[in-house]
Amino acid sequence: MIRKFITLFLLTVFIWLIWSSSGRNTPLPEAIHHISLVEEVNSSDSLPHNIIGIQPVMDVSDYFMQTTFKDKVRKYLVSVTRKSLIQKNSIIVYPESIGTWLFLLGEKHNIIEKPSFLEARKTLVYSNSFDYMLGYVKTSDEKDKELSAIFRMKAKSMLSAYYETFSDLSMETSAYIVAGSIVLPEPRVVDGKIYIKLNGPLYNASFIFGPDGLVIGQPILKAFLNESEAQYMTAGNPQDVQVFNLPFGKTAVMLGTDNMHPESYENLIKDEAEILLSPSFYSSDKKMSDIKISTDSLKILQAANNRMISEENASYDINKLLRLLENTSVEVTLGVSMHGELWDLNNPSPPLAILKGTPLPLTPSDHGAVWSLNF
Repeated sequence: MIRKFITLFLLTVFIWLIWSSSGRNTPLPEAIHHISLVEEVNSSDSLPHNIIGIQPVMDVSDYFMQTTFKDKVRKYLVSVTRKSLIQKNSIIVYPESIGTWLFLLGEKHNIIEKPSFLEARKTLVYSNSFDYMLGYVKTSDEKDKELSAIFRMKAKSMLSAYYETFSDLSMETSAYIVAGSIVLPEPRVVDGKIYIKLNGPLYNASFIFGPDGLVIGQPILKAFLNESEAQYMTAGNPQDVQVFNLPFGKTAVMLGTDNMHPESYENLIKDEAEILLSPSFYSSDKKMSDIKISTDSLKILQAANNRMISEENASYDINKLLRLLENTSVEVTLGVSMHGELWDLNNPSPPLAILKGTPLPLTPSDHGAVWSLNF
């Protein structure tokens, strides 16, 4: 009897070892099922460079751990690699605010059950009462001191996860990465590393990572804030827009609707920028499929944004954007936004591509998507 028991036990252990081993070796393809579209917008032919725009679908659960966040962000690069779209000197663009939700790092998973973002942030305050008070004393004259304090108490961990993720991925792909954006207190760059000042003003900041994993230039700060952003953030100066001299061309980055304002273009004109990249984030309760009116992404973009940014008292005027670009040396423009299930915040804004003054039709997607624009 004992011998049979031991034999059965060893057999069970053996089967378990085989199963667990095979589980650890499961290839990445299983993990990228949420990516519904990988599209090469135009033929590469003899065009030597490309911009890869990534529209990730991010959920609350993607932000509880740095490893989970990095794995989710990286999966889109896996899909690009499979199509051999990453070339020498490719530049990859992630959407605005992809790093901002890292304030959820270390939180309990039951926060997902909250019915709205407002309820979720109150839960976050109660569960981090001591750290929250430390963050609160570092606030200034922001109207929304609660959200300001949350970002300050999580700033160090947010920055660490954000920097390590995009630094590693830029080295892994040997590509340049516009790492969407993240809310940080008074960020600055020294020798390719990002530093913050916890009692400084909060900015919505983007960064370009080079193939060596280091940040190029200084933070790219959003200049034109909507009503809710202005409650806890400080606007950057549109006249400080940087033009980065990269191997594939002089490149500028504008967050959100900064590219709708003539003030943002002064340095682009003076420094003869050739590439404009526009990571964005819009909030709506509609899905892309609810507002789809054609396969022309520009028509969808205008229809969507007329609904979505009413709080800014403006619509995303495509014709205005084209007129602003006419006065510059910009030959290629690409914009992407983030989708997801972030409580009551959903984001159906379609991608945007303009090549030599001509809008290009892109296939919109309700799910994760990647577009490669050759130039």
